[in-house]
Amino acid sequence: MQNENLKLVKTLEFIGFSEKEVLVYLALLELGKGTVTQISRKAGINRPTGYHVLASLEVKELVRVSGKEPKQEYVAESPDQIEKLLVKKIESDQAFIKEARKIIPELKSMHNVSDRPKVLFYEGKEGLEKVYEDTLTSHEEIRAYATYDDMQVALPGYFPEYFYRRAKKGISIRAIFPYTQAGIDLSGYNKEQKRETAMVPADKYYFSPEINIYDNKVMIASWKEKLGIIIESHEIADAMKKVFELAWAEAKRLDEELKRI
Repeated sequence: MQNENLKLVKTLEFIGFSEKEVLVYLALLELGKGTVTQISRKAGINRPTGYHVLASLEVKELVRVSGKEPKQEYVAESPDQIEKLLVKKIESDQAFIKEARKIIPELKSMHNVSDRPKVLFYEGKEGLEKVYEDTLTSHEEIRAYATYDDMQVALPGYFPEYFYRRAKKGISIRAIFPYTQAGIDLSGYNKEQKRETAMVPADKYYFSPEINIYDNKVMIASWKEKLGIIIESHEIADAMKKVFELAWAEAKRLDEELKRI
């Protein structure tokens, strides 16, 4: 029983409750209801602290007040409220993220940095999503070498929404794809997703990782190594753009050949 209580305490603290909130909440759950004195005694804290902690739990809608002084009692709400509290917090955090994304480009324009190239590394699924989110800050079209087959496997469910968010921001993309069924299917949405594609033979040009070139950045997403890299360098980005233009001309020629087959 003691081990079970310890597990409850650790879990509640992990999801954001303070040590005293946990003590008071568990004490009140066992009592069902009680006065500040009764609850504080069972929780092992002093009465003034009990008032403060109960007020905090009341704000979180985990307890409610019944009656008036001097017979005022506190009643424990259903533990289901914990999940509702966390869902509400997630929704609030998402709203904060949305607002933050609106001002990040402006803040970055104010950021005084040197001209020295910068390389940023991001790992795992979250890291891969982070480098893609950065492409949504582009002030110009994105040039890309991409294999949609691998993209879907690495980040399932992420890209359909991403494509429309990019298009909504008015950011177009030119992409060189290997000629696969996934690439063919995706190209069917080119117009609405502000994309132009050139497909090349998959047996000779099936490339991974993906490379995006935009502004003064080169983004690399390695699907196999679960690694995202952003290189910030005007010189490197400019060179990669020129190389892409050479590749694009040939890719368009190969695309026309594939369509005639």
